Amino acid sequence: MGAPCIFCQVARGDVPSHAVLEDEGFLGFLDHRPLFAGHCLLIPRAHHETLGDLPARLVAPLFARAQVLARAVERAFDAHGSFVAINNRVSQSVPHLHVHVVPRRHKDGLRGFFWPRGRYGDSAQALAARDALRAAIGEERARGAATP
Repeated sequence: MGAPCIFCQVARGDVPSHAVLEDEGFLGFLDHRPLFAGHCLLIPRAHHETLGDLPARLVAPLFARAQVLARAVERAFDAHGSFVAINNRVSQSVPHLHVHVVPRRHKDGLRGFFWPRGRYGDSAQALAARDALRAAIGEERARGAATP
């Protein structure tokens, strides 16, 4: 078995954090390595590694709290907006689902999504990507995943 999950330890109160939002199912706290002051992380208290692992019944409550945090960081830090993001496995520094909520200001030095964006080579590539996603969504629905 690997090392204990640091976010599970934070959720239990075994590791100190600067909590900003707490309830029975979720915890919001300041990131210890913030992009900007007010950068928060929101976690489910129960261990779920990725958004795909989170039970469907917890998705809406997670995003309702992310919405509250996004509004709060904008208000508390007089921000022009916020960046809300989840990494699933790739670039996920802690393998426990967490939502980053970061206050943003115009000309704050962050660029877009932090990576270069491109275009599809042609409409055939875009259609192939669309078709692959539609097929995967169909498979998820067949498995009983909560999709609209």
